[in-house]
Amino acid sequence: MARLRVDQTVLGSAYFEDYHRSVSRYKYVGRNHPVSDAVGKAGGDLVFGSDLQLPGMVHAALLLSPHAHARALRIDSTRAREIPGVLGVYTHEDAPPGRYCRYRILPGQSGCVDDEPLFASTARFAGDRIAAVVATTAAIARAAVRSIAVEYAALPSVLTIDAALAADAPRVHPDGNLLHEFAIDVGTVDGHGESGETVEIDTTVTTQMLHHAALEPHLCVADYDSSGQLTIWSPCQSVYGARTVVADLLGLPYHRVRVIKVPMGGSFGGKQEFILEPVTAYLAMRTRRPVSLILDRDECIRATTVRPTQRSRVRSRFHPDGRWASLEVDTVLAAGAYAGSSPDYTEAMAHKLTRLYRVGRYRHHGRVAYTTTPVAGGMRGWGAPEIATCAEIHLDRAARRLTLDPVELRLRNLVDPGDIDPTSGRSVGEAWVRECLTRGAAAFDWARRVALEPGQGRWRRAVGVACGAHKNGMLSEAFPESTTMSLKMNEDGTLDLNAALHEVGAGSAVTLQTIIAEALDVSPDRISTREADSKVSPFDFGCFGSRMTYVGGASALALAATLRARLIEAAASLLGLPSERLRAVDGHVRPIDADTPALDYGAIVQRARLRDGVEISVTQTYRGTSNPGAYSVQFAEVEVDTLTGLVRVSDYLSVVDIGRAINRQMVEGQCRGAVQAGIGSALCEEVALDEAGRPQSGGFKNYHLVNAVDMPRVEVLLVEHGGDDGPYGAKSVGEIAFVPTAAAIVNAVNRALGTELARLPLTPERILAALESLAAPDVAIGARNACA
Repeated sequence: MARLRVDQTVLGSAYFEDYHRSVSRYKYVGRNHPVSDAVGKAGGDLVFGSDLQLPGMVHAALLLSPHAHARALRIDSTRAREIPGVLGVYTHEDAPPGRYCRYRILPGQSGCVDDEPLFASTARFAGDRIAAVVATTAAIARAAVRSIAVEYAALPSVLTIDAALAADAPRVHPDGNLLHEFAIDVGTVDGHGESGETVEIDTTVTTQMLHHAALEPHLCVADYDSSGQLTIWSPCQSVYGARTVVADLLGLPYHRVRVIKVPMGGSFGGKQEFILEPVTAYLAMRTRRPVSLILDRDECIRATTVRPTQRSRVRSRFHPDGRWASLEVDTVLAAGAYAGSSPDYTEAMAHKLTRLYRVGRYRHHGRVAYTTTPVAGGMRGWGAPEIATCAEIHLDRAARRLTLDPVELRLRNLVDPGDIDPTSGRSVGEAWVRECLTRGAAAFDWARRVALEPGQGRWRRAVGVACGAHKNGMLSEAFPESTTMSLKMNEDGTLDLNAALHEVGAGSAVTLQTIIAEALDVSPDRISTREADSKVSPFDFGCFGSRMTYVGGASALALAATLRARLIEAAASLLGLPSERLRAVDGHVRPIDADTPALDYGAIVQRARLRDGVEISVTQTYRGTSNPGAYSVQFAEVEVDTLTGLVRVSDYLSVVDIGRAINRQMVEGQCRGAVQAGIGSALCEEVALDEAGRPQSGGFKNYHLVNAVDMPRVEVLLVEHGGDDGPYGAKSVGEIAFVPTAAAIVNAVNRALGTELARLPLTPERILAALESLAAPDVAIGARNACA
């Protein structure tokens, strides 16, 4: 088996030219920097939300509905209240009557539906909150929950999208099950018009419900003190969003609600929405004690959020030479019991494909339905992995029909730099996706490997490819992208950055430190950062939408440039020289063409304060002006055991149009982690429901993740070129690196077996059923796979 090797022979000289150009041009950008909290994590010193201990703190536990759809006729908490240590039991009878949207960031935000209660009188999924107990210990709280007796009246369940949209479907909410519907129709048929000769391809692809599987479970701590101040400690992705949701639901003025972002043990989008903050805050207000609420893994799967189930029918017409003439997509998506982010999520799916391909006329019809299943929410890639999986499986079928190499078919349709995305009307920017595909194909030895026969015995081997597109920030007609930051220089030349950072484990803090360090020519470790705190941090929407580096980093660079100008201006006054004759370098301001001694940054701050009362600090708001495409192309080799249906990913290459890698090892780490998650979504991960609508997972016992021992060697090829408006030309990576992974693996499996599998995950049962339908001959024995 040919294996990738990171050397010039295999990856090509262009890769190494990019690398050397980057590290030689910059002092800090493009090099490797450990994340700022690495030592604390490794040493066990970092204080997570579950480690918080406040004076007088008590603990909460939730009673979750065991039924997918049922009315709680009577809740008897008598026995629970009699247990020593129990402080209170709370249900819908006690809670505020209002409803809220867990996804909302700002009041008045479009796409938000207030449909979720704090506690449900009618359970709409198996995991809906029925009651909460607060007690002196977590063990007592959980024991008290088990002693609550609830009399339920069962209601008809609606467990699938088709059942929800049926004319006679039971209603999940009074206004019906169709939550949202939209249609997009842009562009014109490429080439010879509607009547020209074309090849029609029709594919239906289903992607499954996924658990985010962050190492840290969902949790929240809240305290309501005697002054009427509510403080919430949460590993969330938007402190300002959490503040507005909680304050509006509980009837508090915003200045009385403080949300502090605590260190986070992973999210992958699962902590973007505000699930535990409202209920924990309410319990703290009722008990007037600090309250800690920590879910276990089973509760996280049942009662937080999942990636939605969706089904898309993709219909295309191609010209005989492989150019796309038209593309039509019909998507249906299950929102689960409450709206959450599903309306926006589905529309986001519809805006990804035209960032990636020129498709002629593009039509996309989407529908979102309520179902009595776990609540759907945002996950890494925010719809891009789902629609990429659908389109890329579809493209491989088209390649077979057109007798074209899958790489060649994609090359004939990919966007070029500067193309206008017809769905947004904005430029795709420096879209180097063609470069990713051609460089990747050469590095993976695609032309040779794709021509190899999969084999006829028990073991079949083949390769697959897929492309993906995402975004860089949230800028759109509906979202004016911006962020505010402050930067202050201290008397010793060190700096304090005050920004609403939401570190999710991807190195956001060190990224901003590196950007500022490069601009001011100081070491990154001389710059301090802090996580978001709604009481003291400047406003920022939050960490989502791949906006951290592209928007936050650009803001930090602009901020550093302004502070640099202030330094030079102050030094000019102190030295009696014009600013144009000074430059800031190596922590000093130096005259360009004079013998005057240089001033170090700390001396400038000290003297400016003593002489003029001037502080060297800057606060400014950065407003985004572009949202170019982010791109990844990925290549997979798989081995399929036709006896057991097990699949092993044996080789992998991830190519990313990164623009510029700020922190190289973190970028490559993001890519490798994304491949691990993508293999799971392709082959084994699924929140499966039983006939009653209950998740069958029971924690990680039956929710299968890909383990380290089953991972292939993953090579990462970064395509760097600068351009666009990101800092030093950087673009996002955390989400785009996950977008095409599942599709590349599915395409490799289908090539190996001659199948057209299009329902994820590709479990052994589904693979064996597909082989049986092909009347595959019996083959010899045994196998092992990433999902075994």
